[in-house]
Order: sequence, then structure tokens, then C-alpha cells
Amino acid sequence: MRFSFLLFLLLHAAAAWALKPSRVWVATPDTLGLRYQTTTLTTPDHAQLAGWLVEPAANVPDQHTTLVMAYGDMNNMSYFLYQAQALSKGGYRVYLFDYRGFGHSSDFAIERQRLYYAEFTTDLRTVLADARRRYPHNRTGIIGFSMGTIMGSEVAATGGCDFLIAEGYVANPQRLVAEQWQRYQKTVTLPTEAAEYALVARRVNCPWLLVGGMADKNTPLADSVVVARLARRRQRRQVLCFEGGHQEGFYRLTEAEYGDKYVREVTRFLTARRGGNG
Repeated sequence: MRFSFLLFLLLHAAAAWALKPSRVWVATPDTLGLRYQTTTLTTPDHAQLAGWLVEPAANVPDQHTTLVMAYGDMNNMSYFLYQAQALSKGGYRVYLFDYRGFGHSSDFAIERQRLYYAEFTTDLRTVLADARRRYPHNRTGIIGFSMGTIMGSEVAATGGCDFLIAEGYVANPQRLVAEQWQRYQKTVTLPTEAAEYALVARRVNCPWLLVGGMADKNTPLADSVVVARLARRRQRRQVLCFEGGHQEGFYRLTEAEYGDKYVREVTRFLTARRGGNG
């Protein structure tokens, strides 16, 4: 039964490449026996955000690190509970939240053909600031997936972020939109802010781990490699690749337990004092 539920979440966490939020949580952290607290935050523009703050597992060393999770363009935060569990078992505190218009956060008018909204970046920045306020002595960073890597890199580029982990990094939203039309005759629109997105990556100065699947046709691994190789002096960037497709990292980087190798690679990256780009 547990395996069936995990498979359900994996199949329904793939990118839609246009917004497809769900208001229904498929589970809560206590479903997996996780220690957590609920949060409710108000953004500067008065949106109400629902969140779950998952604590490190009780029987492992505390990494004194908070990861704020920014998921993709569909469903809600409940679909990423197994990733949160794997990170919790690795000693990490994980802060999940719902973008406005998703899950139990406040209403927001969403056009279903839109790839993302600039307001989602405001949401992520609000949660990151709350994580820092609650745990000022922790390292605090972002782990983003698919569309969430857009917001993750935008927030990281403005500072206040100790690290960025981006799986299925979206390097070029305009190209992605064009490919959706060419492949499926599907119209996907972008916010006006997307015109400046190409300038964001160079301003990310915190350590950046780019995770990508070698069979990912949506966000090609080559894009992550280019971003890592273009790092300037003092910008530490690294690529972690796996044999698989879009957003399959935790599943593919599994040995004894779901995502255990993924989490070890995250720990290796965060604890490295220095390292090359590659």
C-alpha cells in the first residue's frame, strides 16, 4: 500500500508545463509519521500561504539546515512528502508550502495556459524569510523542482539564500514555451518578467547544485552543465546527473531507501568547503 501511494505521487508530480493546481491534499506529514508544525504566512501583497515545517528525524544527527521546497507547476505541496521524508531522515528540516492558488493557500486567479506567475517568487521569498527568522543559526536554502527552479533562482539571485539546489532546471522559459507549441500545438504563456529571466543565473552567488536526468527532454541536462561552466570566480556550482527523466532524481538516486543516495549527494555538496564546477 505504501509503495502504491509513492507510485501515485511520482506519476502525478511530473511537469504539466502549464499551471494545474490542486486544492486537495493527498496526505499530511503525519501520514508518514513525520514530526511537523503547520504555518500560515502573509506575503507583502497580502496573500495567505499554508505551510508545513517538517523536523529532522529524531534518530539522526541534525544538519542544522533548513531547505525550503519549491515544487513545479501542478498539484500542491502534499505531493512532495516522500522527498521531505527522505531529507528529514538525512537530518534536514524541510519547509514545504503552497503557492497562492494551490493547496490550502489563498485564492488567486490562475490562467491554466500560463507557465508561472511572478507572484510565486514573492511566495517563496516570504517562506524563506520566515525560515531564517525561526532558525537564525541554521543554514537556509532552497530546493526547487522544474518550474520551482525559476522562482528558486530568482530568489537566490537577490541574496539571503545560503545555497540553491535545482532539479530539472528551467534555463530558457521562452524555448520551453515554443517547444510546447511545436510538439503538441499547446499554447503556454509567460509573465512579462520572463523577458529578464536570462540574466538571473549569473547573479546567483550562493553554492548551487544542479540536478538533472540524462534522459530529460523537457529541461535538458546540457542546460545545467552550461550554467555550471559559466560560473565566475567564487561562484561554486556543481552538476549531479542521474540516468532518468524529468523530476526522477529521488527515485533514480535510491539504494536502500527512497532518495537516500540523493540526500547523501546533497550533504556532500553542502559540506564541501570548496569545489570545482562540473
